[in-house]
Amino acid sequence: MQLIPIYPTPQHAAAAASIQEYFERQVDIEALLLMGSTARGKASPESCLDFLVLVRPEILALHRSQLEQNWQAFYTTDPAVREMRQLARFTHVDLEFINGIFIPKPHGWVGGADDFELEIGNTLVYSVALFENSEYLGQLKAHWLPYYPEPLRQERLAMVRRYCLNNLEHIPSFIRRGLYFQSFNRLYDAFSEFLQALFIARLTYPIAYDKWVSEGVAEILGLPELYTELVHILEIPHFESEDIAKRAEDLNRLVDEYL
Repeated sequence: MQLIPIYPTPQHAAAAASIQEYFERQVDIEALLLMGSTARGKASPESCLDFLVLVRPEILALHRSQLEQNWQAFYTTDPAVREMRQLARFTHVDLEFINGIFIPKPHGWVGGADDFELEIGNTLVYSVALFENSEYLGQLKAHWLPYYPEPLRQERLAMVRRYCLNNLEHIPSFIRRGLYFQSFNRLYDAFSEFLQALFIARLTYPIAYDKWVSEGVAEILGLPELYTELVHILEIPHFESEDIAKRAEDLNRLVDEYL
């Protein structure tokens, strides 16, 4: 996927250029990655700028604190960044230092989808390298793209599907006990796990499970008919009723059909 960043305002463009210039002067920075809606050409004037700063693991382990302090000093004083932040109430810069190591974290029975595929996708697929100082980013892409190894994929698909179904199976019992908010929470977690499993099943990295769902399902996966069904899963006409259980049945059907 070839992405070309499109900045929604001149202030976004100026802030991004200033941030790029700042990191190009820093030692031990392997790459500066622009991610999020701006990298995909879908930002609005109220959008944030989202960056990942790639640093080799051994360097980041030693110098993370200093890198973060230096960045905060720049962030609070740079005129271009300040001007962009004044565009709207929540417009700011999200920036994270990363080491390029992707390891699945424990996935519990509650809590919804984990971040493993999201981290890989947003770092290596849905980002634009504003500059690179070495082959490290290319090495990461060669290792993780187009997708991670099949044995791990099968393992994670089975795991996420199991947790999704477990959440759905708990909902009727909670409904009978009058625990409607807990039922809805389980439905929401199952919804995110369904999306996670859907992308794993199609060997495609996601961008998010709680926003850009239309872009992810209808455009990236090419399943507009599924998206049409998904928009109704979290619609609950009568909250303290069997409606949540009915939506759970609808999602269970989609699990059988698509996973």
